[in-house]
Amino acid sequence: MERQDAPDTPEQRQAPREWARHWSWEPLPGLDLLRARYIRHTFPRHSHEGYTLGAVTHGVERVELPGTTLHAGPGTLVMVNPEVAHAARAGTPEGWAYATLYPSLGLVREVADATGHPPGTPVFDRPIADDARSGRHVRAVHRAVEQGDTLAADTLLRVLIARLLNLYGTTAPHAVPASAGRGTAARARDLLAERLTDPPSLEELARTLGSSPFAVLRAFKAAYGMPPHTWLTDARVRRARALLHSGATPAETATAVGFTDQPHLNRHFTRIVGVTPGAYRRARRAE
Repeated sequence: MERQDAPDTPEQRQAPREWARHWSWEPLPGLDLLRARYIRHTFPRHSHEGYTLGAVTHGVERVELPGTTLHAGPGTLVMVNPEVAHAARAGTPEGWAYATLYPSLGLVREVADATGHPPGTPVFDRPIADDARSGRHVRAVHRAVEQGDTLAADTLLRVLIARLLNLYGTTAPHAVPASAGRGTAARARDLLAERLTDPPSLEELARTLGSSPFAVLRAFKAAYGMPPHTWLTDARVRRARALLHSGATPAETATAVGFTDQPHLNRHFTRIVGVTPGAYRRARRAE
C-alpha cells in the first residue's frame, strides 16, 4: 500500500484507512517529522540516531521497549532516547494516530547547553508521560512547519525541547568499562557496519571475533536490544534514508545498501520508517 500524505478534511481524517507523511524541512536542520494514522502497520524492532517525541491524538499505540510494553492513548507523549531499540503497533483494532518529531542528538544537546542542563548526553528519564500540553506543543510545531513559518517552527521546537528537558530530562550515566560480552558486541557491530552489503554469517562473525555463535548472539542482544540480523536491516534502512535524501532513486539505493532488489528495500523501509522509499524521497525533493 502506498502511504499517502495526511488527509486535509475532517471527513478524510475520520476515514478508516492508513495514511502517513514523513518529511524534513531545510530551514530546520536536525529534525524529521511524521504525521500518520496506522491500523495494521507494525514497526519492527529498530532504533534511531536521535530522539523520538510522539504525541498520540487518537486510538492507542502499543510500544515495546526493553523490559516493558506500554500503551499510549490520546494526551500521552512517547519519548524514546537515541539508540534505544523499540517496536510499535496498534493497541486497539482502530489503530492510532499521532504527530511525531525526530530531533537530532546535536539539536537536543544545543538546547540543553543553552538552558543550563547538566553536562553530558541529555536523555529523558521515562518513555511515556501523561502530558497533553506537550502533545499540543508537538502538533503546533507540525502546523508551523506545514505553514512554512520558519520563525514560529524554530521557536516552538526549541521551547518544546527545553520544556521536556526541564520536566523529564537527565543525563546518560557515564560509560563503564566494557565487559567482555559488550566488547564482543561492539566489535560485531563494527564488522557488520563495514560489511553492510556483504554481511558474514553468524558463524563466520563469531569465528572472526574468536567466540561462539550463541555467545555473540547473547552479547549483541544484551548490548543493542536486537539480534545482529535485525540490527543489520535497521542499519541498511538508515543508510537508505541518507541516500534517498541526497537524491538517489529507490532502485539505486536498494543495491547500494545491500538489499536484494527494490521490493526488498520497499518492504523493510516501509515497515521501519512508516512510508515507502518513493514517498520519503518525494517529500524531501519537494522541500
